[in-house]
Amino acid sequence: MALEKKNVEPERPGASNSSDSELELAGSVNEKKLLRKLDLRLLPAVSILYLLSFLDRSNVANARLEGLTGDLKMTGNQYLTGLTLYFIGYVLFEIPCNIILKRTTPKFWLPTLTLVWGVVATLMGVTQNLSGFFAVRFFLGVAESGLFPGVVYYLSMWYKRDERQYRISLFFSCASLAGAFGGILAWGIAHMRNVGGYAGWRWIFILEGLLTIIIATIAYWFISNYPESVSWLSKDERAFIQARLKADSDATNHEVFTWGTVLEACKDVKVWLYGLCFHTMSLPLYTLSLFLPTIIRDMGYSSAQSQLLTIPPYAVATIFTIFWAILSEKYKRRGPFILITTSLGIIGYIILLANQNPSKRPGISYLGTFFAAVGIYPSVALILSWPAINVSGQTKRATANAAQISIGNCGAVIGTQLYRPSTAPRYVLGHSVALGYLVGNLVVVSLLWWLLTKENKQKEEFLAAHPETKGFHDSDEDLAQGDRHPRWRFNT
Repeated sequence: MALEKKNVEPERPGASNSSDSELELAGSVNEKKLLRKLDLRLLPAVSILYLLSFLDRSNVANARLEGLTGDLKMTGNQYLTGLTLYFIGYVLFEIPCNIILKRTTPKFWLPTLTLVWGVVATLMGVTQNLSGFFAVRFFLGVAESGLFPGVVYYLSMWYKRDERQYRISLFFSCASLAGAFGGILAWGIAHMRNVGGYAGWRWIFILEGLLTIIIATIAYWFISNYPESVSWLSKDERAFIQARLKADSDATNHEVFTWGTVLEACKDVKVWLYGLCFHTMSLPLYTLSLFLPTIIRDMGYSSAQSQLLTIPPYAVATIFTIFWAILSEKYKRRGPFILITTSLGIIGYIILLANQNPSKRPGISYLGTFFAAVGIYPSVALILSWPAINVSGQTKRATANAAQISIGNCGAVIGTQLYRPSTAPRYVLGHSVALGYLVGNLVVVSLLWWLLTKENKQKEEFLAAHPETKGFHDSDEDLAQGDRHPRWRFNT
């Protein structure tokens, strides 16, 4: 089947055409068919791991309704401290884990991380005291810290820039999907209370942790490495992938890891803004996922009803996240789409705060949770894909992805201390801070959008004055400039 040349021409003016001969050699490759093949081989594998990751970190909210705090004789505030410790471990080991990924392989590192956190998550089910709860939550955060930024970097080594955002959003939609699954699994598993002498909440951790261990073991066979080394691609397909990536970004470069590149990422103000974009969303994201069952229960529902009522908001958020990613990709914009969905989240928290008696008018507050979920999850998906699209240089991008999550999850650390039992059932403190953070997100996203637009305009002016400027891939010196190169365009 003839190749459509318009699908493989470089997107940026002046980019190198040195890969044309490789494309001609791979002329029999159908690009759309190949992309479907990549999607089917790559996305389900990493998405399953992320679904398990979010399930194992947030199932503590479901376990709380089944007697976790009472059995371990902890106060509500001690429970919040356990949630905080998870994110401290997560933040501290984010960048080191991505550096290890860069120096090893995805086929080894991603399943290994999953196996480790599966063991730790299972141990939560046999924890006997407060100290054990604290230790397990901390090490669960350490073990899970490398998955999301690692997968974002991994996907950037397979897909062109304008193909990554949809895939990352699809991958992230498993976070809200995990919330839906978590509710129905917790409802079902809780019926195992007293089986083997164990409380229902223990079985939630044990069974979901064992599931993670089993899938992690299998993952050593179904997670792939990078395009040049996998066996399920033909020689022509590998050549085609290498050529299309070479014309588009840095994914085919044989870049050697250096600490200087890590430092360069830390000096880039845009990297910090990507981090702040997620910081202002991570607090609402994790407070919603960790406290939604409790928020719904305090509207006057039973524990079993609350587990089931968490499912609809998450299900709607999952569908909308995918829809919003498709729409954002169609119009090639991130900033304005984030601002729209963040505004929906703001409406949700205004509804939650405005209802002065949730137990008498639960329907109003429940509606607020829908707006909150539909506003938060699509925004987070787009925000997390932004540096994967815009940062050039493999090590710099891996560092930027990890730094974004580290900076972002500092917001989650703060959020875990806000929904105190003394503030139930309205949770004015938690809802108010989440609302403030979403307003802050509007400010930070607007600032980053303006900065990216400004730098694109400066590059256009430079090229107008210096039309002889070489393409992005014409020399090692040009390539080393990464996203500072005049012909590199930021996605706004």
